[in-house]
Amino acid sequence: MQSPFVMVIFGATGDLAKNKLIPGLYSLFKAKQLPESFYIVGFARRPFSDTEFGEMFSVEEPAWEEFAKHLYYQQGTFDDQTGYTQLIEKLQSFDEKIGACITRVFYLATPPNNYDSILDNLTATKLSEGCGQGSSKWTRIAIEKPFGKDLETARQLDKKLSEIFEERQIFRVDHYLGKETVQNILVFRFANGIFDPIWNKEYVDHVQITFAEKKSITGRGKFFDGVGILRDVGQNHLLQLVSSIAMEMPKSFSKEGVRDARAKAVADISCIQPHEVPTQVVRGQYNGYTEEADVEQDSTTETFVAMKFFIDSPRWQGVPFYVRAGKEMPENLVEVSLVFKQTCHILFKEIGCPEEGNILTIRIQPNEGIIFRVIAKTPGSKFTLQPVNMHFNYHEQFGNSGLEAYEKVLLDIFAGDQMLFNRSDELEYSWTFIENILKGWEENKESILEYDRHTWGPEKAKELIEKDGRKWL
Repeated sequence: MQSPFVMVIFGATGDLAKNKLIPGLYSLFKAKQLPESFYIVGFARRPFSDTEFGEMFSVEEPAWEEFAKHLYYQQGTFDDQTGYTQLIEKLQSFDEKIGACITRVFYLATPPNNYDSILDNLTATKLSEGCGQGSSKWTRIAIEKPFGKDLETARQLDKKLSEIFEERQIFRVDHYLGKETVQNILVFRFANGIFDPIWNKEYVDHVQITFAEKKSITGRGKFFDGVGILRDVGQNHLLQLVSSIAMEMPKSFSKEGVRDARAKAVADISCIQPHEVPTQVVRGQYNGYTEEADVEQDSTTETFVAMKFFIDSPRWQGVPFYVRAGKEMPENLVEVSLVFKQTCHILFKEIGCPEEGNILTIRIQPNEGIIFRVIAKTPGSKFTLQPVNMHFNYHEQFGNSGLEAYEKVLLDIFAGDQMLFNRSDELEYSWTFIENILKGWEENKESILEYDRHTWGPEKAKELIEKDGRKWL
């Protein structure tokens, strides 16, 4: 990054700014990946000075003092123009220092219910137009998930954004697309000639995706209750992983080339119809969920979901995708596995082949890497076969795991590179899929299934895959 920029963080005293955005910016600063001139402005309601705002995030490191000089604060409430008007003066002072209109990034690190107020005031005060002289083309808006709570609200938000900004200015943030391993799926598939030819229904028996968190929703009850894990991670993270596996080769390794391929993959997901939900989707809630703070006593919000669906494309016709996500799971684990058809050669028919054959697992976290299970002979005089793992680990290979996801997200926003950000059509396809499941839950009125903490969800989640003669890895 060489060009100066200013980034305004709405909701700058919240968890996202504290745990991801400011640490990400500081890490980029230490790595000398930010320009000499940049300005970070926190916007929130608390009455802080610039110094007090910086002290919220300070760390005992020599570089922090220099980084803190780039931090500023603007007090204001999201629905009152006063703070926005004062923000205009602050941004103009930065332009005057540089002697030009500089790139402005407005980052909405707030709950979704604040989006309308912020967008209305950015428009009313003309902050959305930059500092004049055609500088609106350098103005960008970054919005965190969840992008809407259903198809209709997503469309409304998208319509509002399109009335204020051009598509090239809009960055819909799903930090999972910034993770090194997710990006590496493209390279792994298309830069290695041995994999893409077998990445299809002729060789793959089924695909599994697991998104497991050991933690509960403690401290997030106000946000999570009424939203649930299907909306929270299903509509975004999980479908992003599905699209990375299911997509066709992009026509070019460009922003629109990759986004076209990803959107087409999501569009090709065969929607689970509402009447099919009882047999193809399992929803659960961990014991004690309704005792969490800010959770309704009779809440039916799901903390676990498992589903089975298909991709309606020539490559994946008939290959089931089994996807599960949950809180209070036995471990933190996010991974995608392609389970290949077991085709143990007739040579070994009498010896006996392992139940599971080749499995390719792409682990997103922890210990990001790729594991390939193959069949080998066990050492010794007896001729027996067993599966063994060949693995590649980012940290072992490169000494680090690359950029943290939010660091990559921030760099791409500053550079104006939208390759790793959702486009509006992809978003609409994903919400269409999720809304069918939500309708199924509403229409079928099934009671939510309880499961014990630190287990892999309700027993019915095992039945979902085992009735097909398969099992969760």
